[in-house]
Parts: sequence; structure tokens; C-alpha cells
Amino acid sequence: MARHPKIRMSRLREIGWSIWDPISMTADGSDWRTGGFADEYDNYLLRAAGMVRNGEPFTLIVDYLIEVETGHMGLSPAPGMRSRAEAVVRAIQEDDQIWS
Repeated sequence: MARHPKIRMSRLREIGWSIWDPISMTADGSDWRTGGFADEYDNYLLRAAGMVRNGEPFTLIVDYLIEVETGHMGLSPAPGMRSRAEAVVRAIQEDDQIWS
């Protein structure tokens, strides 16, 4: 039976909070590590990381993150939304320490 690598949540959260943070929880200078809300985006980021790991198309993963923002979070489409989602997916793809 093949062993599936486990995700390092600290790495995934670092990507999510430093690049994504769609509802700007750290805009006031709050630190996601100590603010009591570190897991706010976990479900979305875990799904996106799983999609990356499963080889889903880049644009499908980007569209998923945009749907999270506009559909699940109720945010209006905004300039930079797509480029931010693209940066998150690229960061997950390129992080060679995200999987243990």
C-alpha cells in the first residue's frame, strides 16, 4: 500500500496568509499565528493543495479559489483576485517542503 504524503499545515497556512487572505484578516497588522484564526482558510487551502497534488489543471484550481471568494465568502469580483489566486496555486506547486 502506497504511503500518501501529509501536508505541512504551517507551510500551507504561510502561503494562504501571505498571498491570499481574501477577507483581509491580517490587514490591521494581526498575526495569523497568534490571532486565534490561523485555521480560517484551512478547508479551502487543503482542497486547493489536494487539487494540485492530484494534477488538476491550473486554471481549474484558480477558478476554485475565485469561487470560494465570490460564492462562499460573498465577496465581489475585484481587480487582482485572479492574479492572487494564481499566485497561491503557483506557490503550492513550487513549495518543495509542503508535503512530508
